Amino acid sequence: KDVLTEENEEQSAITLVGKGIVYDTGGLAIKSRVGMCGMKHDMGGAAGVLGGFAAAVRLRTPRKIRLMLCLAENAIGPESVRNDDIITQYSGKTVEINNSDAEGRLVLSDAVAHATQHFDDSDLVVDMATLTGAQLVSTGKTHAAILTNKEELEHTAVKAGLVSGDLCYPLLYAPELLNKEFNSKVADMKNSVKDRSNAQCSCAGHFIESHIDSKYIERDGGWLHVDMAGPGSKAERGTGYGVGLVLSLVGAPGFSSRS
Repeated sequence: KDVLTEENEEQSAITLVGKGIVYDTGGLAIKSRVGMCGMKHDMGGAAGVLGGFAAAVRLRTPRKIRLMLCLAENAIGPESVRNDDIITQYSGKTVEINNSDAEGRLVLSDAVAHATQHFDDSDLVVDMATLTGAQLVSTGKTHAAILTNKEELEHTAVKAGLVSGDLCYPLLYAPELLNKEFNSKVADMKNSVKDRSNAQCSCAGHFIESHIDSKYIERDGGWLHVDMAGPGSKAERGTGYGVGLVLSLVGAPGFSSRS
């Protein structure tokens, strides 16, 4: 879905990508009886960017905005992905599945690859997801964790969180040190880390980043990953996290400065 008006058609676009796993059983790497409860919230990232996109349209935001939603269900059935399967992502890279419960990064990687390959007018791709439980360990229940390939974008995102109330805080950015966690002997990478104690939340973001098209990076394209597993829900209800953050990031009227 695109928003394009005469006023903003010359501007570069912002592409919003949301993880929308409508229910996550864990697949064949099935979650526990207790751990599965609440997985209706695993579409929180898609809900956040969709709400932000819709609000930006109503506010007539003077910016070209594109929306991509990764909608799926991680369930058990005859066609379930198995641990040990090797899949080819949209980027062309092969991935050895070693955890079918790490599904969100797979759908997000395809969307990010598509956006950076085909949307030549975009200079910023933002993906939002309830991606990891490790996010709560890294930045807590009220602050989303952010990972980005540009230092100035990191500052922009933190400021946007303060303006909107959708708080966020940076993660360690070190792909040259962390990508080895996905090493595979039979594919380009695995989909889950070897060492869960080694900056796991950053690693999940770097997995997505590794599927960004190289030509997009060469033209200095920006990428921002928002893991909002913690702030996305409270007391068994969704919080609406992400709507305000998106509005601030796209420069929607009323969301550009702190009052």
